[in-house]
Amino acid sequence: MKLVDKFRKMGVRTNADNPIDAQKAIDFGAEGIGLFRIEHMFYGENSEKPLEKLRNMILANTRDERVAALDELEPYIRESAKGTLKVMDGKPLTFRLMDPPLHEFAPQGEEKMKEAAKRIGISYEDVKKRVDGLHEVNPMMGLRGVRLGIIYPEITRVQFRALFSATCELMKEGYHPMLEIMVPLTINAAELKHQKAIANEVKEEVEKKYGQKFEYKFGTMIEIPRAALVANQIAEVAEFFSFGTNDLTQMTFGFSRDDVNAIVKTYVDEKIIPADPFNSFDRECVGELVKIGIERGRSTRTNLKCGVCGEHGGDPTAAEFFYKAGMNYVSCSPFRVPVARLAAAQAAIKEAREK
Repeated sequence: MKLVDKFRKMGVRTNADNPIDAQKAIDFGAEGIGLFRIEHMFYGENSEKPLEKLRNMILANTRDERVAALDELEPYIRESAKGTLKVMDGKPLTFRLMDPPLHEFAPQGEEKMKEAAKRIGISYEDVKKRVDGLHEVNPMMGLRGVRLGIIYPEITRVQFRALFSATCELMKEGYHPMLEIMVPLTINAAELKHQKAIANEVKEEVEKKYGQKFEYKFGTMIEIPRAALVANQIAEVAEFFSFGTNDLTQMTFGFSRDDVNAIVKTYVDEKIIPADPFNSFDRECVGELVKIGIERGRSTRTNLKCGVCGEHGGDPTAAEFFYKAGMNYVSCSPFRVPVARLAAAQAAIKEAREK
């Protein structure tokens, strides 16, 4: 690995959502976190309490109810962020704002709905009505990502406050957090300006509360083709791009990555497409959108930092493409970090030989 890093030019980060995975990635040589999904705190171990608060927010019927639920959720977001920022001390950590299809987190089944009704103090029928109201025909293209933060700005506000507070607390404790905040699913610069205005207000409040100035980077995920095409405009606001190649592939092919397996298998068997594009990066079209996004983004902001945080970031066969496209880093799961480091070094050596 020392030999690998001697030749490697492209950075390698990790996708991690907790301190344990973050430490594993550092042990494997990760230089930061390229994707921390805030909503993953609502899955798995110790998720019961924050999930309960999130469900209260989802089921809220008024803004006041939603704000009250979010105020109870904020400490959990802050502590989750603080734990991983502490492990990554001095290394960049990119938090993706919440991107939850709301129906996935709503209470499911009569028993869970009755529990929620009792906790909130409303009828079972009312809970069921609210849960049914969350149903979307195509939730992957519905109320999620930045859209959630624009329709309900209080959701964005509480996340900024939690992340900024965690940063200030760690600085006061002698740590060196390198906070990066990433807005998902954007389609234009206006969305980012809307969210950045909230960030500016909250930053001023938090700095005043803690008596502590801090810096952070504000960026976005490029995962919708339109965003790649207007990247020059988006880069007026975003300091960095992270290409979410999972959704970018989905939007480009028109394949639902959640239930496309039967289609893709037949398409590959019949040689209609060469490989499953969710496993093997499609250079021809998705790759072209990536190149366009980088080129147009840097035409506006020459020092724009660009990375990959989709599954393809850990695909060694795609490393050469990302390197030549001008990526600053790829981000992958902790256990794929050594492979990504090796692939990045091989890409640099190959380019040197070609020259």
